Amino acid sequence: CIGVLVASYFLLPSLIDFPRDAIGALIFTLRVDLFVLFWVLVGVGLVSHARRQSMQDIAGSAFGTPSETIRIKIAFLQNTLEQAVIAIGSHIVFSTLASGDALALVVAATFLFGVGRVSFYRGYPRGAAARAFGVVTTVIPGLLAFLASLVLMALRVVFG
Repeated sequence: CIGVLVASYFLLPSLIDFPRDAIGALIFTLRVDLFVLFWVLVGVGLVSHARRQSMQDIAGSAFGTPSETIRIKIAFLQNTLEQAVIAIGSHIVFSTLASGDALALVVAATFLFGVGRVSFYRGYPRGAAARAFGVVTTVIPGLLAFLASLVLMALRVVFG
């Protein structure tokens, strides 16, 4: 994650003209986070499709125990929703405190979110160790954005 974030910070500004004002940064981030929401839609689609294909699951989760075929999809959707809240919230706050080349980090974090989701889903059937890379790759960039936002806010309070 650190390698992708650092490389993006130094390479992407030569390819993308990042906004330098707060409103532009916020709009840019909201647009990039559409790709985080994409993974939520993927999860919803997986669960919805599996539900329609299974007589045991078609009534919905409130009316019975999920079948084996849908359990991983439900877990993927739930985890993706949790991770998306952390990612999008952290990206939005970060973009109100940083602009310009620093927005390359939002692009990189969103890319890593996708890599993490694919890895998590593919590894899930093989247990916790197999899905760990996906979890970490998804959450670390969002947590770093959260921590960076805390630091930037503290610096603004202290130094104005």
